[in-house]
Amino acid sequence: MNFSGMGLWGFLVLVADIWAIVSTVQSSATTGKKVLWILLIAFLPVLGFVLWLFLGPRGR
Repeated sequence: MNFSGMGLWGFLVLVADIWAIVSTVQSSATTGKKVLWILLIAFLPVLGFVLWLFLGPRGR
């Protein structure tokens, strides 16, 4: 098995999750919704990001 690309994928997931968290904090959603989205993204990095991408809070 070749695991040389695994570090790159992990880094890309980390960057995407940080972007999602920052965007969530800057959104106009209520504090409770922000906390729930941040927890979802933090504990389920890939699934949380995909869900946030389609269902998460938008705008400021």
